[in-house]
Order: sequence, then structure tokens, then C-alpha cells
Amino acid sequence: MRLCLALLSATLGLTTSLVAAPARPNVLLLCVDDLKPTIGCYGDALAKTPNLDRLAARGMRFDLAYCNQAVCAPSRNNLMLGTRSTTLGIYDLGTNFRRAIPDAVTLSQYFMRHGWRTEGIGKIMHTGHGNRDDAASWSVPFQLDKVVEYVLPENSANGQLTREEAYFTNQRLGENRSLPRGAAWEIADVPDYAYADGRIADEGIRRLQAASGHTNQPFFLALGFVKPHLPFTAPKKYWDLYDRQTFKLATRQTPPDGAPPYAGKTLLELNQYEPIPERPPLTEEMQRTLIHGYYACVSFMDAQLGRVLDELDRLKLATNTLIVLWGDHGWHFGDHGAWTKHTNYEQANRIPLLIIAPGVAKPGTSTRQLAETVDIFPTLAELAGLPKPDVPQPLDGVSLVPVLRDSSRRVRDHAYHTYPRQRAGQNVIGRAIRTERYRLVEWKTPGESADTADLELYDYQTDPAETKNLAASQPDIVKQMRAILARHPEAKPPVR
Repeated sequence: MRLCLALLSATLGLTTSLVAAPARPNVLLLCVDDLKPTIGCYGDALAKTPNLDRLAARGMRFDLAYCNQAVCAPSRNNLMLGTRSTTLGIYDLGTNFRRAIPDAVTLSQYFMRHGWRTEGIGKIMHTGHGNRDDAASWSVPFQLDKVVEYVLPENSANGQLTREEAYFTNQRLGENRSLPRGAAWEIADVPDYAYADGRIADEGIRRLQAASGHTNQPFFLALGFVKPHLPFTAPKKYWDLYDRQTFKLATRQTPPDGAPPYAGKTLLELNQYEPIPERPPLTEEMQRTLIHGYYACVSFMDAQLGRVLDELDRLKLATNTLIVLWGDHGWHFGDHGAWTKHTNYEQANRIPLLIIAPGVAKPGTSTRQLAETVDIFPTLAELAGLPKPDVPQPLDGVSLVPVLRDSSRRVRDHAYHTYPRQRAGQNVIGRAIRTERYRLVEWKTPGESADTADLELYDYQTDPAETKNLAASQPDIVKQMRAILARHPEAKPPVR
């Protein structure tokens, strides 16, 4: 009798344990091209972003999150490998990450190896400009969609490359002025599916519906929305949400005083579009139109995100799904005379990062913990209950799970990012350290003495617009910041 009771007790205990054990969570990774924190939940009063705002209300908003390099392909390498550009030695669009680390294991590949079904749609890795998607990262073939597209024939250019690809291709060849051009914006009264983000949402919804029928296997679904990437093409109804005259232009449109002359930029790929001139300045009306187009595209993307969230809720998947919303880098609106990205300044490097982790992160919370793109890999692995990643590539990120549990916790004292430039015909790497108050940028050729470096220092407490380089006048702060930078290995030269 006692034996029977013991067996019954053990059986009941085992059953209770199995019922109480949490299911392996699904993962919904939402990547948005060129998205800066022009979002309502980040305090932007003009932005019409109800779905991003309701997503933020479900989890934690990171107010000081930064990309590791403000350009598309390297930033996506940073995300999917958890490895910084200076560790890989890849700083351009065309070099595939497997040239640096052939047997690297990507974020989605790591989940796939642990039993998740991994699928991707839109733009996750950079595809084009000689680069390619990574078949090993997905359970089924990745589904691409367009980044540059028009619905009105008069706006497109024959034989058109993507603008970003065209710039970098012809920058090397010295042929910028020979590029075919398309329009910088398009306002067409068309349905949402006329542009890629509408179709990406449609397919994402279909994948969620299919996944809901596979209760024995969790999914890892990556949706790569392409707007607000140039050109600013969005259905007319999203342009109609805004009054162009309400947008404020950058108050200072010149580089920071005392900054190295090569540290900034002006138009870059923007001047490969019509009717943008080859060189600045841009008229006030053109500036307002570009900002208007950016906001319209953000609202268009937001609406597609909302449709995906609605379906996630309808299918009752939300309570067991980890969600990450990530922008690959920021965007300049004429500050410092710069447009688009490709700098080491705040507007190009600060990104939105939302993490929704049911049962871990309290809904509607925020933190000023500094975070980097490379932190997402170890964070998702820990949230999913997976072993600490043991992968061939160096993992430069740290898990943000302690912060998700307690927004006051601190797991790093700075964020790190980089951008390459040319100085007097020589390649230099700008390695940057961003603390809550300061940013230091050290420009030098990898391997050369620290004495050869040009330095930039900005104080965001006294000068949030980065109007003056303080490196020469604040030697004590420079010394403190360089001590932090010294904790990082030297930047690898570019992989060839």
C-alpha cells in the first residue's frame, strides 16, 4: 500500500512538474531599416506610431540603445552574430561575414540547432552589392522583398541599383555622377501591399497562422521591414497624417566646432535620388519634404507591424512569444549638415530597442541601461532557456536579462560603436565609447600608436547637439574615456 502511494505521489509530482514547466518560447524578431527613435513611446510628439507604442507598453523600452556601426550590412552582422565590426574586420556592404568566420553560428541558426523552426522575410541580413543571404540560418529558404521600389513608372530609373549599393559601388570607381536616379519620394494612392512592407506583413501573418498549428515546435520568425529606408515611398494616406510645416529643421547644420574634417558627411546616398542636388545645401522645402517622407514611412511600417501584432494576439501566441523590435541604425535630419547615416554621431547611432519578455520584463517599463546591438543574441538565448552560446565567433554582447527583471540593474557602463574613414589617403577607424553623459571617438589606423589618433569628445549633459568637440579642453575626461576604450581590443583591419 505504501509502495502504491509512493508511486502515485511520484507520478503526481512528475505530472505537476511537467504542467508547470514553461513551454519553450517563440521568438518574433522585428528588424526595421533606418529607424531612429522618432516614435511616440520615445517622446516624439509628432510621430503617429500607435502600434510601436502599444508594443512598448508590453515590455521594456531601452532609452540608450546604440548600434555598433551605422550602416546596414555591418549592423546586421552585429545583430545576427553578436559580434562587433571591429572584431570581425567587416565595415562595408559587400563583404559576407563568412569570409571572416566561415563556421560562424548566427542567432537564428543557434535557435534552429536547439529545435526552433527559423524563418525570415524581408530584410534581415544585407542582400545585394555582392553580399548574400545566409541559407544555413533558416529552416526554410529566406523570402526576400524589395528595398527600393516605385509604383509610378515616372519615378523609377532604368537599371537601378539600390541607392545605398550604387553609392558604395561608384564611390570606389569615381563615377557618382553617372548613376541612374529614381525619385527620393513617392506619394501614390495605392493599397499597403503595393510596397514591400505591406507584403512582408501579409507573409508574416501567413507564417504565424501556419506556426500556430505546430504546437510541438517553437518558431523563430524574423520580419525585416524596409521602411523608412530611402526612397520615401508610402501610400498617400500615411503622408496625409502629417502637416509638413510642423517639422522643425536642424538648428545647426554645420559640423561640430573642432571636429576632424573627415569625421562627418553631407548627403552620401541621398544625392543619388532626384531631385536632390549633387551637393548641399538643400532648400528648406526639400528638407521638410524629406523629413515628412521619413515620418510617413515610419507610420506606414507601424501600420504593418500592427497587423502582425493583431494576428499574434488573435492566435493567442503572445503570452509565449519573445518579441524584439530593433532599428539597425539611426538617421541624420540635416544636423551637422548630414543626412542619412554613416557617422559616429548620436543621430546616426542611437536606435530604438524594445524587448517584450512575458513573465520577465514588466509591461510598460523603461531603462537607461546602455545597450548595444550585439547584446540581443545572448539576451534572447538566455530568455529562451538555452545554454550560454558556445559559438565559433567571439560574442561581444552581454545579456540584458538582469535589466529586464529590474530596470535599475546595470550590466555595462558604456556602449561601443565604430565607423571607418579616410584621413590623408589612409584608412582610419573611429572607435567610439558612449557613456550616459559622454562620447569619445578615437580616429586612427589599426595598430598605430595612440599618439597618432585624432579625438572627439562630446558632453550630452551640456551640449546634446554636439556643437563643439571638447577633447582639447577636457583632458581629464578624455583620459577617463580612453581608459574605457583600452578595455577593448584593437580594431581589426578590413577583411579583403
